[in-house]
Amino acid sequence: MASEAILSARGVVKRFGGLVAVGGVDLEVLPGELVGLIGPNGAGKTTLFNVLAGATQPDEGELTFDGQSVTRLGAAAMCELGLTRTFQNPRPFGKLTVFENAMVGGMARGSSVAKARVHAREALELVGLWHRQADPAEVLPLGQLKRLEVARALATQPRMILLDEPIGGLNPAEIDEMATFISRLPEQGLSVLLIEHNMRVALSTCHRLLVLNFGKLIASGSGAEISQNPEVIRAYLGDMTDDELGLVRGDA
Repeated sequence: MASEAILSARGVVKRFGGLVAVGGVDLEVLPGELVGLIGPNGAGKTTLFNVLAGATQPDEGELTFDGQSVTRLGAAAMCELGLTRTFQNPRPFGKLTVFENAMVGGMARGSSVAKARVHAREALELVGLWHRQADPAEVLPLGQLKRLEVARALATQPRMILLDEPIGGLNPAEIDEMATFISRLPEQGLSVLLIEHNMRVALSTCHRLLVLNFGKLIASGSGAEISQNPEVIRAYLGDMTDDELGLVRGDA
C-alpha cells in the first residue's frame, strides 16, 4: 500500500460464525480522493464500512489511518482521529431540532459548545439545511434527512467520511443535487469512500471504483476499466441494461 494513503486496509477479514462477510480485502484511499465501493447486494460493503469505521473489529488484517495503526480502535476513537461515517438509513434524534442534531456531531470530538455551534451551522449551510435548523428532525422528508445525516458527520470536522448509500430512496432531482454535493466534498479537503448502487452517480462523482463480491475485492479502476473486467461483468454488470453498460464504458 502507498505510504501516502490516508486510509489503508491489508488482508481485512470479518467473519460471522461460518460466514466470511469480508474475505481478505486490501484497499487504500488517498488524501482528497473520492472512491466508490460498488457490488451486488450482500457483497459485504456495509460490513467493510463497519470495520473501517471501528464499529466492529476485523478478525484478521490491519487498518491504518494517516500512517497510524488503528486496527483495534473503536468508532469513537476513529472519529477523534478524523474518520466518520453515515448510515444508509438516517438515524436522527427525531424530537431534537435539525440544529441540535448537527450539534451532536459538533460535540463528538470534544469541542466546546461554542465551537460545536459553529461547526453545526457550517455543516448545515454546506448541505443546504440551515433554513430548517429550528425544525424537529422528525418532520423532515427523506431527502433532507439524508442531508442531515451527512451534516452530522461533517460537523465532527472529519478528514475522511464514509458515505453509505446517501442517495438511496431519493427522487431524480434529489439524486442530482446530492451527487453534485458529494462530488465537491474533496474541495473541502475531505477524502471520501462512497457505497453506491446507482452507476450513473458512481461514475459522475468518483475518481476510482472498487468492486466487492462475496466479501472479496475483485477489481479497482475507472468505469471503463472495470467494465472490461470479465469477473466484474459476471458478478455485477451482467444484470445491467445496455444503456447502463454504455454509461460504464463511456459510450457516446
